[in-house]
Amino acid sequence: QVQLVESGGGLVQPGGSLRLSCAASGSTFRLNRLYTMGWYRQAPGKQRELVASITRGDNTNYADSVKGRFTVSRDNAKNTVNLQMMFLKPEDTAVYYCSASPLGGPAYWGQGTQVTVSS
Repeated sequence: QVQLVESGGGLVQPGGSLRLSCAASGSTFRLNRLYTMGWYRQAPGKQRELVASITRGDNTNYADSVKGRFTVSRDNAKNTVNLQMMFLKPEDTAVYYCSASPLGGPAYWGQGTQVTVSS
């Protein structure tokens, strides 16, 4: 099994910034097989959606709504993935979930961290 623990959520004003971090732990065998890591979010009454993902080779993918504002990064040696969020908007308010998956395998999920953008 792989455990994912998120940190860094909170309350921020519109236009502000937050940085989310996620640390993966587990057996070395399973950690070395993690191919894609990333972030999803789920707002009240909405489906969970992809925010940003990054592969072991640093190929990134972003939701259109966050392009130019969010940056995903990864440290393979430390098994961490981060999400730098800037110019936050009220519509970014959601529970943010860290995700990690081996190539072709099911994803592991973190417990989620709340991000609230409000004045």
